[in-house]
Amino acid sequence: MTRPAVPAARVPEAVHRRRWAILGVLMLSLLIVVLDNSILNVAIKTISTPAPTGIGAGQSELEWAINAYTLVFAGLLFSAGLLGDRLGRKKVLLGGLAVFGIGSALAAFSGSPGELIAYRAVMGLGAAFVMPATLAVLMNVFERDEQPRAIGIWAGGVGLAIAIGPITGGVLLDHFWWGSVFLVNVPIVLLAAALMLWLVPDSRDPSPGRVDPVGVVLSVVGLVLLVLGIIEGGERADFTDPAVLTAIGAGLAVLAAFVVFEKRSDHPSIDVTHFRNKAFSAAIAAVALVFFALMGVTFFSVFYTQSVRGYSPLETGLLLLPLAAAQLIFAPRARLLVDRFGNKAITTGGMLVIAGTLAAFASFDADTPVWLLETVFLLMGAGMAHIMTPTSVVVMQALPREKAGSASALSNTFRQVGGALGIAVLGSVLSAVYRDGIEDDLTTLPAALHDTAGESIEGTLAVAARLGPRGDVLIAPAHDAFLHAMHVTALCGAAVALAGALVVALFLPGRPPGPAPDGGAAEPAPVPVRGRSG
Repeated sequence: MTRPAVPAARVPEAVHRRRWAILGVLMLSLLIVVLDNSILNVAIKTISTPAPTGIGAGQSELEWAINAYTLVFAGLLFSAGLLGDRLGRKKVLLGGLAVFGIGSALAAFSGSPGELIAYRAVMGLGAAFVMPATLAVLMNVFERDEQPRAIGIWAGGVGLAIAIGPITGGVLLDHFWWGSVFLVNVPIVLLAAALMLWLVPDSRDPSPGRVDPVGVVLSVVGLVLLVLGIIEGGERADFTDPAVLTAIGAGLAVLAAFVVFEKRSDHPSIDVTHFRNKAFSAAIAAVALVFFALMGVTFFSVFYTQSVRGYSPLETGLLLLPLAAAQLIFAPRARLLVDRFGNKAITTGGMLVIAGTLAAFASFDADTPVWLLETVFLLMGAGMAHIMTPTSVVVMQALPREKAGSASALSNTFRQVGGALGIAVLGSVLSAVYRDGIEDDLTTLPAALHDTAGESIEGTLAVAARLGPRGDVLIAPAHDAFLHAMHVTALCGAAVALAGALVVALFLPGRPPGPAPDGGAAEPAPVPVRGRSG
């Protein structure tokens, strides 16, 4: 059988010629999904201030504004990936962009924290259909030997979004109202959709699985209950409260039912047999754990830079530039180090760097030199780049090309779930430790102001501003209580990153599977996961 050219024929020549332009369009679509959260991180202090500057959102409402997006996103990614495999990834991408754009416009004009949370959920719905489709299309327009490079550039796009987001958010907040950070998504959506119609080919799985509505409902309900309990525990500074324990217990029970249902289903959202592959499972776990740590730390770092250090939103965005630049620079090049030293060494090293940078926050105070903060952000971005690229390649090449939507959905779901739990858990630790630290300084406040002042540093500073000169005595204790809470939270994040380093050191392969030397046999035989029969 003389068919050496079969692998090359997997991608039509017309598509192959414009593959890099297609990657650019996919990165633009990815940009708005990531940019939205990075913009919001800079804007949360503004949104937390009372009207007319913001909408007076409390810390728990801010956590929900972030997590409403993340939980809907994570809960629907599997079904979105399957729908893309079934209906066509281009169609699903365009539909997701439209929903995301509508949600962004509605969020921009929210009149209350409740409305913002609801519209953020709509945005999460759209994003769930965008994110997995971008990687799935990428896997179908690049041959296997170019996929690691393309995925590295795709991961670098995340760094670009992280760079553009805070700076754009800072500029917008300096000149416009807080809702502009959401409205800016609309023209980007329109441009991405137009380019997609012109350039991106459609693709689908010739043998797609059925959608799993029961699994989707169980996963979303379980995650929402779990996060609700964690956030409530932090807000009340009491994780033994019956309501908190009930919510957390119910969430864990529903998630356990979800796993049992998925194992027995003949068309599961998550094919749990994929996790029999240790490398695949370790890569997924690394993604989840690093975003658990990073999202939680990003949440409190904005309050550190703005509320304690006194930087403006634009200055905060500029402070985050080294983190983003490092990702943008190193993510496309990480594959070169992986080729030389293997997935295990590079990813473990990246996790250790993340753990070290998170631990560094435990030494920061109100007068820490800016250059030291910038160095930590730079190292954090470099660590991220050397985690995301190799783990993304392991995950995406573990499943056949036809299942690219499902593979992408798995990776992104665990990333989003890890981030949501990071914000919930570490945000709750921050809230509980802060409340405990400031409590003694609030005893003289009227009962009506006591709870508001104790919820977060923004709550304390808002009450201090309302009291005028009498409230000045609260500012220094608020800063001290927040710094102590930040130190404790940062060490918790570092411990999680160390756990991730241990997981990848034990289970990730030393060398990437890679194509066969002649390039001919690698495509049909990626990783043992594929070997299970349907």
